Amino acid sequence: MNWLRALGAVLILSMTLAAAPAEAQRSRRPATPAPPAVAQHVTIMDGASGAILMCDNCEEAIPPASMSKLMTVLVVLDQLQAGRITLDTLFTVSEDAWRRHGSTSGGSTMFLPVNSQASVRDLLRGVIVVSANDACVVLAEGIAGSEAAFVALMNRRAQELGLRSAHFQNVTGVDEEGHHISSADLARLARHLITTYPEFYRLYSEREFRFNNITQQNRNPLLGAVDGADGVKTGHTAASGYGLIGSALVNGQRRIIVFNGLPTMAARRSEAIRLMRSAFSDFALTRVATAGEQVGEAQVRLGGRATVPLVAQGDIVVGGTRAIQNGLTATIVYNGPLPSPVREGDVVARLVIEGPGFQTEEFPLAAGRNVGRANWFSRAWEGLRLTLFSPS
Repeated sequence: MNWLRALGAVLILSMTLAAAPAEAQRSRRPATPAPPAVAQHVTIMDGASGAILMCDNCEEAIPPASMSKLMTVLVVLDQLQAGRITLDTLFTVSEDAWRRHGSTSGGSTMFLPVNSQASVRDLLRGVIVVSANDACVVLAEGIAGSEAAFVALMNRRAQELGLRSAHFQNVTGVDEEGHHISSADLARLARHLITTYPEFYRLYSEREFRFNNITQQNRNPLLGAVDGADGVKTGHTAASGYGLIGSALVNGQRRIIVFNGLPTMAARRSEAIRLMRSAFSDFALTRVATAGEQVGEAQVRLGGRATVPLVAQGDIVVGGTRAIQNGLTATIVYNGPLPSPVREGDVVARLVIEGPGFQTEEFPLAAGRNVGRANWFSRAWEGLRLTLFSPS
């Protein structure tokens, strides 16, 4: 019997959700009304939980420009962690890296001389601080033998992280057919890098980088303009427009913003500042339940117990504007009574969260204990009762 037709047999437990800060590991994306913005594909994420607080076409794959260099950096850091290279490892600047991405290319560069050698330490800083395309290619060739082989590592890592929209064709982010990722997945990638490699993430807040007697400035417009801003990455190509992955930590709370589509650097700067300030002042989280916490119970037919507790499989967090959060309700829905036996850990119900202006979200609930079958007399009596008193 489908549950929509069996609402009379379904337990419904509603509760009003109050907006409050939360930390969690599991969350789903709410559809929240965006503040007015000229940016496109906007994501605002809570850094602690990974909850997406605002989504404006945030799951649509887009050309990411240099923002995709976060994956380039992540693969390098994974290689460092695995001990395959060290910060002092030297890589040679190939003619291809120099010719396509060097000082005459017109793109971002750290001015690496052809056939020279540079350390992984300097190359990483070049990529992170000044978005150096030549450094990306030198790292790729040094680690994997070719840019194409390194790109394969990037795509494999994206799959491992569950970044379903991501597909990379190069290590620099230059416009190329099939090179894309959503702003939501860029935010997830940034969060992973921040939490996994905090010692290297600090490089993203460096304001300048000097190499080969040339000093260049970090282009991130949030640095020095918004309290707590400490990263992450700008991007610009003809297809992407001016975009940004930004992050800031204020009073122990981290917010990550991602957007693209701005027409100028000035527009990117003003929109980045506005969105980051809004991320802290206008949005909130509600933690509905922590992992393993009981949120209700379900009736059991012919069980050794009449009910079974329902527990959250993971921490349940929802986010959005404070006004929307105040109008949310949570409802437990299941097709019941549940037939016995019931095994602990089996998903037997859903927690449905809904409200005005909010895209309904569902979270699985599991049985919190085993419930065996009732004894033979109880089963026999129930069978007789149904035979005698059920409507014909």
